[in-house]
Amino acid sequence: MNDAPPEPAPDITVVVVNYNSGDYLKGCIASLARQTHRNFETIIIDNNSSDDSLDRLTEKPARLTILSQDDNLGFARANNIGAAVGKGAWLALLNPDAEADPDWLEAMMRAIAERPDHRMVACLQFNLHDLSKLDGAGDNYLAYGYAWRGGFGHPASSAPPAGECFGPCGAAALYPRALFLEAGGFDERYFCYHEDVDIAFRLRLFGEKCQFAPAARIRHAGSAVTGRTSRFSVFHGVRNGVWTYFKNMPGGWLIVTLPIWFVGTILLLIRGLFRGAFLATWDGFIAAFRGLGPMLQTRRDLRVRRQASPASLARALTWNPFAYLGRQIDVRAFPPKHPK
Repeated sequence: MNDAPPEPAPDITVVVVNYNSGDYLKGCIASLARQTHRNFETIIIDNNSSDDSLDRLTEKPARLTILSQDDNLGFARANNIGAAVGKGAWLALLNPDAEADPDWLEAMMRAIAERPDHRMVACLQFNLHDLSKLDGAGDNYLAYGYAWRGGFGHPASSAPPAGECFGPCGAAALYPRALFLEAGGFDERYFCYHEDVDIAFRLRLFGEKCQFAPAARIRHAGSAVTGRTSRFSVFHGVRNGVWTYFKNMPGGWLIVTLPIWFVGTILLLIRGLFRGAFLATWDGFIAAFRGLGPMLQTRRDLRVRRQASPASLARALTWNPFAYLGRQIDVRAFPPKHPK
């Protein structure tokens, strides 16, 4: 007879989506095995990988579940599956080409305890192959319809202190799991790219806030499988970026910002011409407008549920276009705490 006490429910469900990630996945999962916060589960959603990345795993966390899919479902749907089957109160996402510091989970939980009104957590990301450079310090959203990872490629010394940012990068993020699911999870129509910005925007509309926690650190290769400037990445990035803007931006701000968005569209096409990505950029815009009808219906649904005022949303956006062009960091000081 086994009298061992039942295993406690995990505080955190960590979801890792794998698709032909090679040895990157091995490093990712090993970093989870070394976490100082022990009460978590790890779920790998394998999108029908054809390599042997799952067989290369050696160092594994105690509670590891692998869910193999029959097809490549994309990053968005695969994360939604992991979130739905998980049991943790919190949902942590980690890319397979990322490695977390041993106190990554502990630091995020500490940040939540200190700022419980900022329930999305963005991490400090370093370049996996060059630790002297940042991979990102939170996601930012330009009011004119464009998103970027703050500080990408900047010196690591430019990392900011803790504060508020627009949203977390999906390569390393924390959300309340029930909130993530109640909001609909990632938009599966996106397949991959920009789904993290989209859900951050939706949660902002629902009145949620995001904190940047510099003590929660990862090392990220970034687009290690798809390629940062591949046709696949450019097409999905452009298409999904358009959808995010037209789906989420409140009507008044949409009217105000739309002229500059059009200018940005022209500039993106010109940039694509010089970078050999014109057709991928063009096709991304065409696909975006062809699929805009369902996004506008989602927009109407979001308007019914919106709780944040247009003014509070405007304060969360970045209004300086040069911040976008320079991939600047936009982490703001927390508002003062009100005494109880």
